[in-house]
Amino acid sequence: MEKLIITVAPTGSKPRKENTPHVPVTTEEIVADALRCERAGAAVLHIHVRDEAQRPSDDPRRFREVVEALCGRTQLILQVSTGGRAGADLESRRRRLATDVEMASLTTGSVNFPNSAYINPPDLIAGLAEEMKRRAIKPEIEVFDLAMLHNAIDLMNAGLVDAPLHFNFVMGLKGAMPARVEHLAHLRLFLPPDATWSVSAVGAAQLPMAVHAILMGGHVRVGLEDNIYYRKGELATNVMLVERIVEISRMLGRAVASPDEARQILRLKHLKTKCG
Repeated sequence: MEKLIITVAPTGSKPRKENTPHVPVTTEEIVADALRCERAGAAVLHIHVRDEAQRPSDDPRRFREVVEALCGRTQLILQVSTGGRAGADLESRRRRLATDVEMASLTTGSVNFPNSAYINPPDLIAGLAEEMKRRAIKPEIEVFDLAMLHNAIDLMNAGLVDAPLHFNFVMGLKGAMPARVEHLAHLRLFLPPDATWSVSAVGAAQLPMAVHAILMGGHVRVGLEDNIYYRKGELATNVMLVERIVEISRMLGRAVASPDEARQILRLKHLKTKCG
């Protein structure tokens, strides 16, 4: 079985300092946390940024600050979020790609969140896919239901996304796909033969779904974006969540990939950081 790629999503759009003091929201905090998580075993950094009031920001300068502060200091694969909570229109989301990172998220459909709708119309999805291809940025296809997996395959067949595809199955979010191993097994049936995949599960589902992914040959995303607790009543740090997956994976006989090994597994076009 290939080595396990651990992605860390340290910030996200939702958790605030009032919820947990451990969530990094400034550039300095995000960078420091990223470096600690790399030393702990993470290979990919999923990047969100915030403004001075801790609100999700789509300001490309803030994304660039994080990327430039990490350049020369890390081997992590940097992955920018193009999610809609920071800004929903195509131009807002496309501007973030100007940071020229190796990867970016691409959600290939719309879904209901608990208190809002996450809208990704076909023309926006195609526009983001085209911009990623132009910049040689590999998409991580964010899948909230089975239709999004098939939409990504359609994009590949249309030449908008290059194979091999990489999917992230988002599970356990109310209004979307429940965190159940039966759903995970079902999704795997429809993957292209050369695809790679990971799981990011929300809240208490993060740990059990991560273990299933490790055993099933997938990869894992953890971080305070999706889950702020280590166990019931105990707040986590991003490093704690990464370290736990490293330990579990090794106990189960699966080695953990370094960033450069992850680049090979994901077949990134640049087998080194773009900034280094």
